[in-house]
Amino acid sequence: MKIENSHTFKGISVETLWNTLQNKEVLRGALPGCKSFNEVEGDVYDAELGINVGPVKGLFTAEVRQVEKKEPEFYKLIVHGKGKPGEIDANAEMRLEDSEAGAILTCSADVKVTGILASVGQRVMGGVAKLLLGQFFKDIEKETKKIANL
Repeated sequence: MKIENSHTFKGISVETLWNTLQNKEVLRGALPGCKSFNEVEGDVYDAELGINVGPVKGLFTAEVRQVEKKEPEFYKLIVHGKGKPGEIDANAEMRLEDSEAGAILTCSADVKVTGILASVGQRVMGGVAKLLLGQFFKDIEKETKKIANL
């Protein structure tokens, strides 16, 4: 399943957005349902997420790897998560670019799911993923504005 979403962070520079996205405390607060987010080695994190959106409910443990970093414009996330509802494997490319309005963050992800997650269907899972990603963008924007004192 392919997922793509972007968000414009009005009045925020790419550098400020990049620094916000590299702050694990900010990420812990911005990831929907995040119970824990701990760095286990450089750019590798263990996370625990409680998801409760429509038919997708449950606790997931995940390993998140940040690779191919090109500061401040690109990085890739590799996520493997497991929970009672199934497993998630995702490769997401995160692109940051400047615009007149502010920094634009675009997430392009290829996601594979198994178990109950797969049985709810691609359309439902795509909707849930876009909802969670939209919430993440809004929370990151709030934190970025705090950091930038806007």
